[in-house]
Amino acid sequence: MFDTFSEKKFLLTELVKKNLTAKYKDSVLGILWSFFNPLLTMLVFTAVFSMLFGKNVVNYPVYYLAGRVIFDFYNHGTKGAMNSIRKNARLLKKIYVPRSMFPVSSICYEFVNFLISFVILFGVMLLTGAPFHFTLVYAIIPIFLVIILIFGVGLILAVCNTYFTDIGYLYNVFTLVLLYASALFYPIEIVPTKFQIIFSLNPVYCAMTCVRQCVYGVAPSFSTMLYIGVFALTTLGIGLLMFNIYGKKLTLEL
Repeated sequence: MFDTFSEKKFLLTELVKKNLTAKYKDSVLGILWSFFNPLLTMLVFTAVFSMLFGKNVVNYPVYYLAGRVIFDFYNHGTKGAMNSIRKNARLLKKIYVPRSMFPVSSICYEFVNFLISFVILFGVMLLTGAPFHFTLVYAIIPIFLVIILIFGVGLILAVCNTYFTDIGYLYNVFTLVLLYASALFYPIEIVPTKFQIIFSLNPVYCAMTCVRQCVYGVAPSFSTMLYIGVFALTTLGIGLLMFNIYGKKLTLEL
């Protein structure tokens, strides 16, 4: 069952649709909240932090949102994958379904939300008079690398969280720290130079910086993208290896 590519594709599509409809099923606005959530968050953060950092950042709303879409994609994508196995425990115990379909479908669902957020970013750029540079095309590269990173981290977390439920709580704390360690709502220039190297080791911050550079008309650093790529591919390799070893045993731990 589910051995052919077409069957797996159909299952993946149905799981993504299920996630899309289930999240906002009791909401009047429904999926429109996927538009409003990042927009309203941007308005709040812009109102609060533009007074502090607005003079140091050109077009603060665009700066903030260009980083926010990447961070939210990583944050929600990895957390969705982490909880996907336990969330679908009843289904997994009843019928055979490839275990990897659940974290993959969760990440694909968050990718849809990410695309919606990117549309909002373009809308904010239009409203604030930000120029559309050709370098925006280069943003595809760091975004693709972030997708690989999310798949790698997501698979690792899906396995670990199935065996050890404390992983979920620890990862929530980790992402909170990551939020402040990614220069999301403040410019990196306010961080003392001796500590900035710590940020450069954070692949999420590196990806956010590359996307911001593309938005502001600067070609992203090749060395930075190479670092993200190596980190992401290594993480994906570990995730695939862990799922290959422990994937068939996950149901026994639920």
